Amino acid sequence: MSGVTLDTVIKRYGNTQVIHGIDLEVADGEFCVFVGPSGCGKSTLLRMVAGLEQTTEGTIRIGDRDVTRLDPSDRGVSMVFQTYALYPHMTVEENMGFGLKMTGHPKSEITTKVAEASRILKLDDYLKRKPKALSGGQRQRVAIGRAIVRGPEVFLFDEPLSNLDAELRVEMRVEIARLHKEIGATMIYVTHDQVEAMTLADKIVVLRAGRIEQVGAPMELYRDPDNRFVAGFIGSPSMNFLRGRVKGSEVVSNGLARPVPKTGAAQDGQDVLIGLRPEHLTVKPGASHRVELTESLGGVSYVHLIGPDGEKIIVEERGDHRSALGDQVDLGVDPAHLYLFDAKSELRLR
Repeated sequence: MSGVTLDTVIKRYGNTQVIHGIDLEVADGEFCVFVGPSGCGKSTLLRMVAGLEQTTEGTIRIGDRDVTRLDPSDRGVSMVFQTYALYPHMTVEENMGFGLKMTGHPKSEITTKVAEASRILKLDDYLKRKPKALSGGQRQRVAIGRAIVRGPEVFLFDEPLSNLDAELRVEMRVEIARLHKEIGATMIYVTHDQVEAMTLADKIVVLRAGRIEQVGAPMELYRDPDNRFVAGFIGSPSMNFLRGRVKGSEVVSNGLARPVPKTGAAQDGQDVLIGLRPEHLTVKPGASHRVELTESLGGVSYVHLIGPDGEKIIVEERGDHRSALGDQVDLGVDPAHLYLFDAKSELRLR
């Protein structure tokens, strides 16, 4: 197995630049997830690693090899796509081994590799079936098995779960996590779903408009975001943001003053955005906010509040008492978990 290195990678389509000088190290055996909104360049970047998109400038290395100008078949990668792309007239066994058959591998070797991939993915009972007799999750496991059989240095996944229903997505997340643990391969995974990113990744790369906003472990990004974009994108429900201003040792928002977090970056009179995660807020008796909606999910509820200036805030509630539609309440804030961002640059004030 090998790591992947991107050195000042740029992609242009004519005069339009869509990837802006990406520098990134994916360690050998690491599970790295590219995440971001639609159009941020995550799939384009993955396809550049695969060789399906030409790199305009910069260098891509897999292990010690410069693969920037190599054909996809020479890079030592296997890619799993959003669509399964299985041959309908072939059995599961034939689909998984077809790539090796086309490259002239001996039948005994193909049989051995298909059997090993089938064992890992728990497909032994389905080897003689054709794709039409499989569920969506089983078909995606066959597509992953086809990649495993090739024995690549790097596995690439391009939103492989987006065509599955919610229950199957959870099941396949577990399967992919188990697969990574068992074979220890380098994996790069693209998704727009930050829940997938948080649950699967060793390292998350947050992209926006063809640039990296932040790289780090899932909980590192959750607890210590560099800017408003990362803070709002990582976490479900997302972080709440309120406009405020620093006044001395306090930050004031909607007439309510709270202590400024201990940081030398916030200046007196500075306009700021106050970041508050739903689990760090509480609902208490009062009349400053109105309950617009309560999402009851069993062990937890998410209360949607309307503030005095029409701002929307989500609060996480647990326990027996839950707020109800139309309740008038006050908002309790834990100052220890208050984030500040500059109102103009939206960079974190640490």
